[in-house]
Amino acid sequence: MAMSDHVRRRAENLASSPYGASEFARADRPRFSNDNQRRVDDDEAADELDCLRGVLAPQLLRDAEERAREIGTGADQVLVRQGVIDEEAWLRRLASWTGLGIETFAGIDRDDLPLSDAGIAKVAELGLLPVRRHGRVALTLAPRRLAARNLCRLLRRYPHLIESLRLTSTSRLDQFLLHQTDGVLGHAAAYGLGERLPGMSAAPRPGEGRRWRGYLRSFKGPCGIAALLLVPAIFALEAWSAALALWFLAFIGLRLYGSLRPRPPPPVLPRLPDRQLPTYTVIAALYREASSVERLMEAIGAFDYPREKLQVIVVLEPNDLATRAAIARLGVMPHLGVLIAPVAGRQTKPKALNCALPFARGAFTAVFDAEDRPDPGQLRAALDAFRSHGFDVACVQASLCIHNFEKSWLTRMFAAEYAGQFDVFLPGFSAMRLPLPLGGSSNHFRTAVLREVGGWDAWNVTEDADLGFRLARFGYRSVTFDSTTDEEAPITFKAWLGQRSRWMKGWMQTWLVHMRDPRRLWREAGLRGLLTLNIIVGGNVLTALACPVLVIYLLNAATGIMPDRFFTGPLASLHIATLAAGLLSTVLIGLMGLARRGRLRAGWILLATPLYWGCLAIAAWRALGQLWRDPYYWEKTEHGLAQGRPETAPSRAQPKRYRYPRLGPNRKRSD
Repeated sequence: MAMSDHVRRRAENLASSPYGASEFARADRPRFSNDNQRRVDDDEAADELDCLRGVLAPQLLRDAEERAREIGTGADQVLVRQGVIDEEAWLRRLASWTGLGIETFAGIDRDDLPLSDAGIAKVAELGLLPVRRHGRVALTLAPRRLAARNLCRLLRRYPHLIESLRLTSTSRLDQFLLHQTDGVLGHAAAYGLGERLPGMSAAPRPGEGRRWRGYLRSFKGPCGIAALLLVPAIFALEAWSAALALWFLAFIGLRLYGSLRPRPPPPVLPRLPDRQLPTYTVIAALYREASSVERLMEAIGAFDYPREKLQVIVVLEPNDLATRAAIARLGVMPHLGVLIAPVAGRQTKPKALNCALPFARGAFTAVFDAEDRPDPGQLRAALDAFRSHGFDVACVQASLCIHNFEKSWLTRMFAAEYAGQFDVFLPGFSAMRLPLPLGGSSNHFRTAVLREVGGWDAWNVTEDADLGFRLARFGYRSVTFDSTTDEEAPITFKAWLGQRSRWMKGWMQTWLVHMRDPRRLWREAGLRGLLTLNIIVGGNVLTALACPVLVIYLLNAATGIMPDRFFTGPLASLHIATLAAGLLSTVLIGLMGLARRGRLRAGWILLATPLYWGCLAIAAWRALGQLWRDPYYWEKTEHGLAQGRPETAPSRAQPKRYRYPRLGPNRKRSD
């Protein structure tokens, strides 16, 4: 029997509305208010368990039904997520009970999908795909939340729909959409932002001609930056040095003001019961992280969050067989999905994150790196942060703390730098309602807003800082919240230099992208956004680039080889005040951060600040060269070098899990 006109219209509406699917698909898209309350779900009998009666023990099914009622999901999801039954085994039982077929996607390609390219991305989120076979269109469903319960009831009322519906597993549907639809999602991950919002992407823009001509014509290449630094100094040294000094003082003053600004304590909110928690998506983009993936999965597994409402997506690169093998050795993890990023565009972390974004089913999405060890309560703390603010807050940023700070002088300086940034002045910026240059990890987003702004820029090597300003341009805010993620700092200078050069290059990209049209930036992000971008992002880069010039002046002042106008001219007081303020503010913010981390005794390392500034200068000029030669090269940072558990990590006791006997083959989710 051909699909009814009503069901066919529902399938066609998928391309234009995420709520245009059938009733059982809409059950997978609960609506959340700002405090994450949602409407009461179906508390009637768990019809989805009928196919397992006589197969599993009655008490086991009653426990699953009670647990499902407690957290507001389908009883089948309890059994699958707790590892009682393999998803494929469950689908075979459901298909046999209902008379539905199972879709394997054999012989199906892009031409068999009556959807637009935009519709394919929405299908990945909904888990409901129309497929044309032999001239007929059937809906293929990957059951989630209450979808199986609604499906069973729907088929009892309309048994003729059996021929128009098919079942498939989530992993099989995800892999088909990502790799067998003519690269639609891979192309969108690599080029989607540049095509939709070309003025907000660092991607090469069509029609610019040869790169060097485009750079020179718009005066936005490294030659332009170097010229801005050096040419005015040749013709008007005093005027230009005064301008730089004032810029540096503004940079210092804004950091100090944010650091010293009093912040009200966060409100204490009642703990949300599991039933009122939304589905939460956690994404980790990994590359050559075989030594770190086990500890990352342990940290994610320790989250104080119902496993049935936790979706974990790990994105790997196709040439990273070692990390794939390391994940396979971890065994069965029903809440984990592994995606292999398509070969499209550059191989970067933001492109991998974009590959995962269409598959995110959570109302909120968090991003973690391989070396991260987040607090077990971080997801709930992030939800409380969203509850404490309005809908204009689209991202909440946790604090990042270096756990291997005793490994070298660089890790100690890194720890002091991070303590000052994430525990002192970023919270101050948040209180001042300024755009935040986000850290690359432990960001928690409203998923719908993340999609609205275009996800991450696959061509920006500091996609985090760029996204913070793009959110501001769309009218959204980012705030910090009280939760910590332990991270690993590079131990050797070589590793540190590669990472910091990439960051410097990405900040240059971010500044160049958002300053393409300053008037538009002012209109969209306001004066706060314009000043923050130029004073903080621009100031970070400019101070590092100007450091060698400062060293030359210092040497000249000591040797007297050249006439010294820097320390003895009419602007000598300004220059000396700038140097002193920069050094003292860096030390003060670092000490404040270390004190809040209980590491004030390690504050002596800040005596090495001038040496650290020299290292930053090397990284900045190296980044400037890379920006010219290969602006999109992603310099990989090696992790897993610090052995043992974090020195300051809190106890990560495993939350209570429901343990049942397992049915079905002990198979890992397909990747």
